[in-house]
Amino acid sequence: MDHSNSLGGNHHSNIESSITLKKIQSGHIVILGAGESGIGTAILAKKYGWTVFVSDFGAISEKFKVSLVDLEVNWEENKHSVDELLRADLIVKSPGISPKVAAVVAAREAGIKVISEIEFAGYYSTAKTICITGSNGKTTSALLTHHILKNAGLNVGLAGNIGDSYAKQVAENAYDWFVLELSSFQLDDMYEFKADIAVLLNITPDHLDRYDNKMENYSASKFRIIQNQTQDDWFIYNFDDPIISSYVNTSDIKAKKAPFSLTKEFDQGGYLNDNQQIIINTNKQQFTMSIHDLALKGKHNAQNSLASGITSRILEIRKEVVRESLSDFVNVEHRLEFVAKVHGIEFINDSKATNVNSTWFALESMDKPTVWIVGGVDKGNDYSELFELVKDKVKAIVCLGKDNNKIMEAFAELDIELYEAGSALEAVAYGYRLASKDESVLLSPACASFDLFENYEERGNAFKKAVRSL
Repeated sequence: MDHSNSLGGNHHSNIESSITLKKIQSGHIVILGAGESGIGTAILAKKYGWTVFVSDFGAISEKFKVSLVDLEVNWEENKHSVDELLRADLIVKSPGISPKVAAVVAAREAGIKVISEIEFAGYYSTAKTICITGSNGKTTSALLTHHILKNAGLNVGLAGNIGDSYAKQVAENAYDWFVLELSSFQLDDMYEFKADIAVLLNITPDHLDRYDNKMENYSASKFRIIQNQTQDDWFIYNFDDPIISSYVNTSDIKAKKAPFSLTKEFDQGGYLNDNQQIIINTNKQQFTMSIHDLALKGKHNAQNSLASGITSRILEIRKEVVRESLSDFVNVEHRLEFVAKVHGIEFINDSKATNVNSTWFALESMDKPTVWIVGGVDKGNDYSELFELVKDKVKAIVCLGKDNNKIMEAFAELDIELYEAGSALEAVAYGYRLASKDESVLLSPACASFDLFENYEERGNAFKKAVRSL
C-alpha cells in the first residue's frame, strides 16, 4: 500500500518514484546546499567517479570552502544557476531547502531526479540501518540506540540529522550498522532507501508551513520511514500516539511490528507495567528494568528507552549490556541537560526545546517546583496545551525574548508570577532569586532563538555561562 496516498498524498512531484534511480552509476551531479550534508555528498560522489557541482543560495562557510577546494569541485554561492542545474544527471538537495524553490521546481519539471543525501549514500552503503524519526525525541533515541550497540561491540555508525553526514561516513568508513536520525525533510526525498529497523516515536504538529499547513502531509512524510520494508524488517512504533495507531490499524504493513506503550501490554514489543518497570518482549524472551534505574527521566524518556531497548533486543544484544547502557547514558547537550546546583537550586538547560511539544515533555519530567524560562521567536504556538502542567509544576515564569507579549498574555490568567528578561544573564538572575533550595530553574523556551541568539546552542551556552557565574 502506498502510505503517502493513504495519508493525503505526498506534497511534491512523484516523478522520481517511478524511476529506478540505482541505474545511474555516475555522471554529472549537482548538490544543492553546501553544509554538512552537501559536503559529505560531494566527498562520496567524487569517490565514485561523479563530476560534481555544488550550489548554495547563501554564503558558504570558510570551513566548507576549504573542503570544496580540496575536493577540486566547482561551486557557486549566493545563487542557484538554473542553467547549471539543468545540466545535471542527478540532483542531491539539502533537507533545509524547500521543494518549492524555483531551481528545484525547474529541475523536476525537466525530469531530473532530485533526491536526499540519505538516498544517495544508501546506494553505496552495505550497512544495515536503524532509522529513527518522530516530532520529538529522535536525537535522544538515536544517541541512546547507538550507545547500546557500541557498548555491545557492534561496528556501528551514527548519522542523519546528527554528527558527520551519512554520505561522508559511507565514503570513509566500513560500518556494519548505521543508526540514522531522520527528519521529515530528509524522508521526503527518499525513494528506494529501506530501513532494516524503522522507529517512529510520535507525530505532533511541527514544520507545518513546509506541508501546506496540512497535518496529513506531514504525517505522510513521517510514514515514509517504512516505505520499501519487507517481512524480514521491523517497525517499532508508539502505540499511544493516536495518529500512528490509526495508520497502523488501517494499513497493510509488511514489516514485523513491535509497538511500545505506557499503558498497554504486548507479547511482542515493550510497555511500562504497574510496578513502574519497563518490560520488553522480543524473540520469546523478556527483559525487565525499573524505570527508576533509567538514566533518562520523565515519561517521554521512558518511551525513548523502550524504543531503543526493543531495537537492541531484536538484535539479541545481551540483557546485561542493554541494562547497563540504559542506566549510564548521558544525553545530548541542550536537551534537559543538568548544568549545576547552586545553593540547592538545580539549573537545567533545555534550549533545544524549540516547540511547545518539546517543552511539554520537559515540564512533565520536572519533579520539583520550577522557575520556567520561556520565549524567543514564536512559531504560532498554542500555549494553552501547557496550562495544566504549568499550574502543577511552575512557581514563576521568566520570559526571555525581544517580544514577550503573547506569552505574557497567554499565562496571565493562571495567577503565576511573570517576569521579563532581555538576556540570559538577566533570566538566570531572576531564576536564582525566585527559586528556593530543592527547587529547579528550567530553560525550555518553546520558541526559536533567533531574536537574541544565533541558534539554540548559543542560547543554551549563554544560559550555562550565566549559571556558572552565580
